[in-house]
Amino acid sequence: MTRPVRVIVGVLVLLVGALWTLQGLGYVGGSAMSGNTLWAVIGPIVAVAGLGLALSRPRRP
Repeated sequence: MTRPVRVIVGVLVLLVGALWTLQGLGYVGGSAMSGNTLWAVIGPIVAVAGLGLALSRPRRP
């Protein structure tokens, strides 16, 4: 995966994780995830994974 693609995918995953966190905490309503503590735990994990992906460097062959 090229660096720009990795950064874009990483940022998108980070944003999804942030949205899940906000839904789990009840700040964003309108779905079955709203107010559900499980998503307040999964969201930050996904957000950190997205951040790691966006900041990672490619492996050297």
